Amino acid sequence: MSGHSKWSTIKRKKGALDAKRSKIFTKLIKEITVAVKEGGGPDPAANPRLRLAIQASKAANMPKDNMERAIKKGEGNESDYTEVSYEGYASHGVAIFVEAMTDNINRTFQNVRTIFNKNGGSIGTNGSLEFIFDRKGVFVIKKDENFTYDEDTFMLEMIDGGAEEVEFEDEVVTVTCAMEDFGAMQKKMEELELDLESAELQRIPKTTVAVDDPEAVRKLLKFIDALEDDDDVQQVYHNLELNEEVLAELEA
Repeated sequence: MSGHSKWSTIKRKKGALDAKRSKIFTKLIKEITVAVKEGGGPDPAANPRLRLAIQASKAANMPKDNMERAIKKGEGNESDYTEVSYEGYASHGVAIFVEAMTDNINRTFQNVRTIFNKNGGSIGTNGSLEFIFDRKGVFVIKKDENFTYDEDTFMLEMIDGGAEEVEFEDEVVTVTCAMEDFGAMQKKMEELELDLESAELQRIPKTTVAVDDPEAVRKLLKFIDALEDDDDVQQVYHNLELNEEVLAELEA
């Protein structure tokens, strides 16, 4: 294993610990709305981006009414959200990549820049972190009562769909693929009728930065949390090396 899946798994666990339901719903509603407007209309069967957004919303237990309102908003062209990204560095040379969705680019930039400045970071130019992150498809599959595959059989099915890595855990399986294979991998998941916890394109770090001082790690995570808490921010990626021992110490 190259570590991509492991990093994604730890990020997912941390996300589960930090999740704030109202923030999650706000981000998912934006994604549904933009998916309808930009991704090909209100029919999930013909709009892969919308299908994923609905899938993620169901996994987050979003009420059906919320999803339907978001679809109608996108269908009625009421949305004027723009997708933007920001790149920069935190302390200790940790790379930070921020994806946002906003109806006011100036407000979002000011907010993100303020968070960087307050936490000892600095925003760079777009494209400056391309050499650090790979764009990958990441699928997290629930190992529930409907998951009847043995590891070898399932591994072969995933490789057939374009998987680069498959990591088995007690409750989930994490599958990573190249960005260009995301659609084919999604079709494979649907064909096998797998129960997905999540399916998304992520930015996976090629290399990570280890920080030994627990207090420094705590401050870096506080910085990342502040970015994630901003209403316009959809995703925050970083290359801070997180392991089970560090997380356990921070949670103690």
